[in-house]
Amino acid sequence: MQHVSSFRSKLVRAALGALAGLLAAFTALAVAELVAGLVRPAAGPVTVVGGAVIDRTPAAVKDFAIRAFGENDKIVLQLGILAILALIAVGLGILAVSHRRAGAAGVLLFGIVGAAAALSRPDSTGTGDALPSLAGAVAGALALYVLAARAAPLPAPDGQAGPGAWSRRGFLAAAGATAVVATSAGALGRYLTGRQGQGAVASRENLVLPAPASPAPAVPAGVQLKVPGITAFTTPNSDFYRVDTALTVPKVDAGTWRLRLHGKGVARPRTYTLDQLLARPLVERDITLTCVSNEVGGPYIGNARWLGVPLADLLEEAGVRPPSKGGGADQLVARSVDGMTLGSPVEDLMDGRDAILAVGMNGEPLPFDHGFPVRMLVPGLYGYVSACKWIEDIELTTFDAYDPYWVKRAWARRAPIKTQARIDTPKPFARPAAGTVTVAGVAWAQRRGITRVQIRVDDGPWQDADLAAQAGVDTWRQWSYRWNATPGVHNLTVRATDGTGQVQTERRTRTIPDGASGLHGVFVTVP
Repeated sequence: MQHVSSFRSKLVRAALGALAGLLAAFTALAVAELVAGLVRPAAGPVTVVGGAVIDRTPAAVKDFAIRAFGENDKIVLQLGILAILALIAVGLGILAVSHRRAGAAGVLLFGIVGAAAALSRPDSTGTGDALPSLAGAVAGALALYVLAARAAPLPAPDGQAGPGAWSRRGFLAAAGATAVVATSAGALGRYLTGRQGQGAVASRENLVLPAPASPAPAVPAGVQLKVPGITAFTTPNSDFYRVDTALTVPKVDAGTWRLRLHGKGVARPRTYTLDQLLARPLVERDITLTCVSNEVGGPYIGNARWLGVPLADLLEEAGVRPPSKGGGADQLVARSVDGMTLGSPVEDLMDGRDAILAVGMNGEPLPFDHGFPVRMLVPGLYGYVSACKWIEDIELTTFDAYDPYWVKRAWARRAPIKTQARIDTPKPFARPAAGTVTVAGVAWAQRRGITRVQIRVDDGPWQDADLAAQAGVDTWRQWSYRWNATPGVHNLTVRATDGTGQVQTERRTRTIPDGASGLHGVFVTVP
């Protein structure tokens, strides 16, 4: 019986230690969030550690995460970090019951790791970014030391009230007080973080976009087919895809935002305010954006009506010339407020296409998710080399002199969008009735346009689909095909031909290093 009692006592002690570790971790994160709310929200430990994990994750793993979790990949990462921290906290708590100093030191060690991650981030503003992690670690270590001291004594063997029982009552009281204090600190931290973003929210709400000097051409009648299940020609802002590395969406105050233009071949460096950009002649264009992580038939593509400043005008005014006209810079590096860097070919930006610094999206200021107050976009290039969100710096340089974020991670330097077509309806594994079935979808080849779409049923011949009206070479194009469906399992495959006469390749490739290729197909069963 004595052995059973001893084992039970140790088990209770371990459970109390695990709880102490979890409460200490909660305290550390709550205090860190409070300090981050006072210093800089983006310096919070989960954000900076998550960012460091993203930066060090191989490109193939990132690509898998996007395919597997879509736009929830950041939530999955944050939950994963918290789960790992919880497991470590449990281990440190159990250790602290017997070795309080060692357990507390373990918590401090994680604070140092968080501080180092904060200082290593490309958007770090200085040593102050280390404070949230360090303050949280100190608070967590103290909490663990105090709680472990109350969980340490063994309970009385006979189960009667004694030093052990009193210790457990003291532990529960201390645990309750710790939970209350930590919860309060976390709530105050969230409040302060929210307050810091209120100026940005207000600046967006109060922003009135000027009328474009060059309105978008009228969308031709017939660009939107009346086919149930087909993608809308214009993607609503709320449905537009988001793929980036930002764990916390930057909220930038439009009143304090600045854009610096400088670098090789820039004779007249400039710094612009948002008001200065809005005072310039703005252009409005319908442009389809595509993410390089979009698998064949994937969802990471959308079309919107953008309002912005022609980028080529700014470059020319600064004295920049493209390489074809003797310019020394062949790469434009765009930097975001969160430290992201994207590199675009200067020649492409100045060849007459509608490369813009966008301020509006579908008739309203850019949403925060999509780069408010200003983002860059370039028709015909995948987003990772052209679509910098929350942009604050433009530097002219060369491809030989600088590797942007994604190039360092094995993606291609230059990435023109590949010709692609997608079947929107019927969906994979659908069971349409026998008879006439409308197969429909979208095709895109930005800067070249779509001139033909064909459908193949099983191993049959390629058949021409009907094309919707084309709004322009920079937007996707809808198509449809009336198929006489017969009973059985069928494979429907689509391919497109672009404006140069190039037929979409059947060769299947991964998204890395310069975008996926291959034909999209769906299997359906006709009862």
